[in-house]
Amino acid sequence: MTIRLYDTATREVRDFVPLHEGKAGLYVCGLTVQSEPHVGHVRSAVNFDVLQRWLRHRGYEVTFIRNITDIDDKILAKSAEQGRPWYNLAYAMKIELDKAYAALNVAPPTYEPAATGHVPEMIELIERLIERGHAYPAADGSGDVYFDVRSWPSYGELTHQGVDDMEPAADADPRGKSDPRDFALWKGRKESEPETASWPSPWGRGRPGWHIECSAMAGKYLGEAFDIHGGGVDLRFPHHENEQAQSRAAGGAFASYWMHNAWITTAGEKMSKSLGNTLSIPSVLQRVSGAELRFYMVAAHYRSHVEFSFEALDEAAAGYQRIVSFLDRAGVPTGATGSTGVLPDAFAAAMDDDLGTPAAVAVLYDTVREGNRQLAAGEDVTATASAVAAMLDVLGVHPADPAWAGAGSSGAEERLTAAVDTLVAGLLEERTQARADKDWARADAIRDRIKAAGIEVTDTAEGPTWSVGG
Repeated sequence: MTIRLYDTATREVRDFVPLHEGKAGLYVCGLTVQSEPHVGHVRSAVNFDVLQRWLRHRGYEVTFIRNITDIDDKILAKSAEQGRPWYNLAYAMKIELDKAYAALNVAPPTYEPAATGHVPEMIELIERLIERGHAYPAADGSGDVYFDVRSWPSYGELTHQGVDDMEPAADADPRGKSDPRDFALWKGRKESEPETASWPSPWGRGRPGWHIECSAMAGKYLGEAFDIHGGGVDLRFPHHENEQAQSRAAGGAFASYWMHNAWITTAGEKMSKSLGNTLSIPSVLQRVSGAELRFYMVAAHYRSHVEFSFEALDEAAAGYQRIVSFLDRAGVPTGATGSTGVLPDAFAAAMDDDLGTPAAVAVLYDTVREGNRQLAAGEDVTATASAVAAMLDVLGVHPADPAWAGAGSSGAEERLTAAVDTLVAGLLEERTQARADKDWARADAIRDRIKAAGIEVTDTAEGPTWSVGG
């Protein structure tokens, strides 16, 4: 019954011992809403959605905070390129992100704070760091404020680096820094930036640095000490290293565990807009359904890099459809979500072991195979089908989940429609030829065969058409 999680900070799998018994506080760095979300973006959301689902299944009361970064350099640059207000770009991309999350059945967090709504908390945190001697306003009059990395002896502990081995922080002009590795807590407004992208502060108008945003939001909603901080592996440095340093330097304990999901790569490179190898969620969902795409993601361990390919995606989709087919043949009610089913011990053990979804999915496949054997032998399959449904529930891919309702006829549904269309068209061609040969018995037999499948055929001047009967 003990959940064990890999902690990036200690580089080992540790028993999960929450700060407060029966409760779990989880903070995950959300996306910077600068562009349309792609498959690589949503992997983190899916992975940590599985985590919060499993914690809840194990009886924890979960407070899950996932932020939105809606102001930063990239948003300002991209909005300027597009000739639109930065806040309009951020808002539009947030809408697209919400659609992507919904399409993959990513449950909403307890709260989703936006950076722009928490500037006062960030200013308070910066003031505390200055008072404690860990931050300083730039002497060049820029209005910038920096964290003094050498004032914090533990800086680098998350990623196991020494300060002298680090590259200079590239988030602001180095001329105002005491050390090139010092990172920006506050950025003074530049004349080239819109007035709306700045807020009043003790150091002049400006905007927060990226790292201070998450420290302030995590602290506000989870407290100065909480259980788990998560995000993509690319955020370990500098973002998470800087978050931990500034939060602890301000007097808080911050996160007890650090979890990082790996990348989805294409041609061995991280999937990103800058590399031009992105796959947007709407485009991928033209090929597979949301449930199939999610199944593809959860079948890989969250710490394993995944080399994306449509062949692998199609294989996962086919595997998922075999599971759905079993449930259909087992007579699982359409509206049942399997929450009353008993999870196999091996599945639970895999999930307890650092969210071992590959082993959990293997148990799922084994259970389906046993269910198919039972069906073939005419045995009672109720318990097996319920177990399959329960496992799908935990992974967030139960076909009867209300989240998939209204998902549209994308992916699997489109493929099914195309396949049926091809098969019916072939039969109609045979029927047309039989009528041309005046073989009325064969023509009627073909029509009856089609009708038996629940398909109505209508003869028109342009030829026969078909539709699913009522």
